[in-house]
Amino acid sequence: MRDGIIDFHTHAFPDAIADRAMAALLADTQDVTAYLDGRVSSLLASMDSCGIEKSVICNIATKPSQFEPIIKWSQQIRSDRIIPFPSIHPDDPDYADRLKQIRTEGFKGIKMHPFYQDFNLDEDRMLPIYQAISDNGLILVMHTGYDIAFPRIERAEPARVVNVIGQFPELKLITTHSGGWQMWDQVRQLLLGKPVYMDISYSLDDLGPENAKFILENHPPEYLLFATDSPWKDQATEIKSVISLGLSKKLQNLLFKENAIRLLKTGI
Repeated sequence: MRDGIIDFHTHAFPDAIADRAMAALLADTQDVTAYLDGRVSSLLASMDSCGIEKSVICNIATKPSQFEPIIKWSQQIRSDRIIPFPSIHPDDPDYADRLKQIRTEGFKGIKMHPFYQDFNLDEDRMLPIYQAISDNGLILVMHTGYDIAFPRIERAEPARVVNVIGQFPELKLITTHSGGWQMWDQVRQLLLGKPVYMDISYSLDDLGPENAKFILENHPPEYLLFATDSPWKDQATEIKSVISLGLSKKLQNLLFKENAIRLLKTGI
């Protein structure tokens, strides 16, 4: 069953800056453990050790000028097992051309982050960007909920997700961290049962087994994605945590790989 698992949310950095990037990120947080050193080689070794076939690497452009180095590195590292998602910054005046380039070069999607990129998920300036992402057939992995490295500001809460999917029903939006990290009451009230993708990255420990199982068994099963947020969680441990929930084999298969396979096939 473990063979062929797809981790839809991981992070890595170019070897030349991995140590510096990891140190900076760890300095911004408390009580966070890095299980890997931030290099693609380490991610692949982790995948080999626990039966993960493919991992999506999510990039975040913290300023518009980072688009070019991110897409160049994404071109270098992509393979049958590593699926890079580049990133655009909402302040980039050339975002429409950037998205066309991402599509033309065969990438399946992008990652955006309201805290690191300084936007509210449903603000007006984001709406044409969502339309362009949808028009290009790209998947959008979006950080949702609070973020451990930032003050507890509501920028990406489930209510804003509902606003976005109501306006862009064709947008292939993935809400990370089980729909809204540490906003579990809102997730239950507003997102559970709706046709919106949820990845389960960096949320199982915080939810606890009972709440995690409830969310996974009460959301449309075809909209669930296994994800870890590696290197901030250990891939092998996260697999074991899912298995320990006692989900049906059908739901496990959808979560671990089948939904991801289907979604990735829709990418341009």
